[in-house]
Amino acid sequence: MLTIDDIREVPLFSTLAESELDHLAHTCADLHLCTGEFAVHEGGERALYAVLSGRMEVIKTFDGIERTLGWRLPGTIFGEVPLALSSPFPGAYRAAEPSRVMRVEAQQYYMLAAKSPDVALKMGALARERIGGLQGLSAEAPTPRVTMVGNRWDTSCTALRHFLSRNQISYDWMTPDAPELSSRWPQPCPSEAECPALRLVDGTVLNRPATRELAELLGLQTKPRRAEYDTLIIGGGPAGLAAAVYGASEGLSTIVVEREAPGGQAGTSSRIENYLGFPNGVSGDELASRALQQARRLGAEILVTRQVSQIDVEHRTVHLDGDDAIRARTIILATGVAWRRLAIDGFDRFIGKGIYYGASRSEASATHGLDVYLIGGGNSAGQAALYFANHARMVTLVLRGDSLEKSMSRYLVEQLHGKTNVAVRLRSEVVGAQGDAHLAAIDIRDALADEVHTHDCAGLFVFIGADAETEWLPAAIARDDRGYVITGDDVVRAGRWSQDRDPYLLESSVPGVFACGDVRLSPVKRVASAVGEGSMAIAFAHKFLQQA
Repeated sequence: MLTIDDIREVPLFSTLAESELDHLAHTCADLHLCTGEFAVHEGGERALYAVLSGRMEVIKTFDGIERTLGWRLPGTIFGEVPLALSSPFPGAYRAAEPSRVMRVEAQQYYMLAAKSPDVALKMGALARERIGGLQGLSAEAPTPRVTMVGNRWDTSCTALRHFLSRNQISYDWMTPDAPELSSRWPQPCPSEAECPALRLVDGTVLNRPATRELAELLGLQTKPRRAEYDTLIIGGGPAGLAAAVYGASEGLSTIVVEREAPGGQAGTSSRIENYLGFPNGVSGDELASRALQQARRLGAEILVTRQVSQIDVEHRTVHLDGDDAIRARTIILATGVAWRRLAIDGFDRFIGKGIYYGASRSEASATHGLDVYLIGGGNSAGQAALYFANHARMVTLVLRGDSLEKSMSRYLVEQLHGKTNVAVRLRSEVVGAQGDAHLAAIDIRDALADEVHTHDCAGLFVFIGADAETEWLPAAIARDDRGYVITGDDVVRAGRWSQDRDPYLLESSVPGVFACGDVRLSPVKRVASAVGEGSMAIAFAHKFLQQA
């Protein structure tokens, strides 16, 4: 418990009257931190902290790498910048040794400052000093973790750029004919045959690397740390990451297996406007990044570049590509869905060379000043169109329907109408693609006029819905005729349940195997519902483990 003598040792409070010190002693939190424990995380709510004993490390994550900015010793304070700017904490504060810290809530501090102007003056001076330090950090030129040389239309280069972008790894990309190549790449410059060539920040040079090799060199986890887990989650989209957060926070040993990068299909969304808690919207990769940090901080393991090849439901063993096998007491299927492909002659040879299924934010810069087309009239297409409109000369939505309002949320329709460089072609469809080494033009058929016209096209992005890809699942896990995993009462109605008890809401036909998010048979396909189901799956996994 705090005492007046404890608080008086802090210079900021040393001149306060006895009554004020007594009030602080009875109202402020007394934090006793073990080594490695956080007083506040980056992005935490504002408050004033004073170090009473021990030593606090000031850390901030830059491009996924943790950096120490300084230390706070007994008698010093932190939190002056968030209080001065009414903002979250720009960095985190972690105990470097057993420490004791006093926390003054924001409202308490403001009341104290009103009564004791001297405290407010000292805090203001310290805040200005610390803000100056933050300005110095912001002026430092960031060093990309990867420098890449590769042709824009090389599918290997495209795949590596997507991988780096989706995994929040900063990179600098140049084409082999870029004039700045000789000054930014040490001699000798890579040949066409060596591209894509990558140079890591430590000087390591890689020619046409596999994504798993690159992931390991960048410090991303690709192998499990243990042989058995309480719950294994297949898929790192919103549902899978939610399950990871809740599983780890509930004390379950938790691992996520993701074949590319956390975030899933939602992670490629340029803007999610209707997700609870983000009044100004949030990009898919930002939402995924926050969820990933949260899951890892709570102790979940996240494997990337790994794919599940087989599930042995009898022995509760999950086999990964590369011959790794993991035992899991419960399994959560959160594999989501894959973009539906267009069956048009000539399309396949342009995939990654001007034709893309879905769209990532990293593609936007390559469309600067050019004309691009998007196929589809759903929310994903609308969000992408708005984002590309900030870069492309003209963005055209092509859809077979007669109205956007029938398939797209009203707020997106209104925003699209407000963009002067966004056009909509109704009752139309793309019927052909032209080009040599890459896409150059597309053929669009107008259903009303029954005419086909050719249009120059620098990029075509396809959003025509998605399908569950669950052919690899064992036959014991029941699915409907479209591949979606059936759960709960649907399992009973299908005659696929053999236990004495009823299946849990998200439980599949195999006890202890659950499904959540888009891969589960359900009429609702939203990010919010996927997150909710991910957390619910952990609750049911808990019940199953308690009864096992």
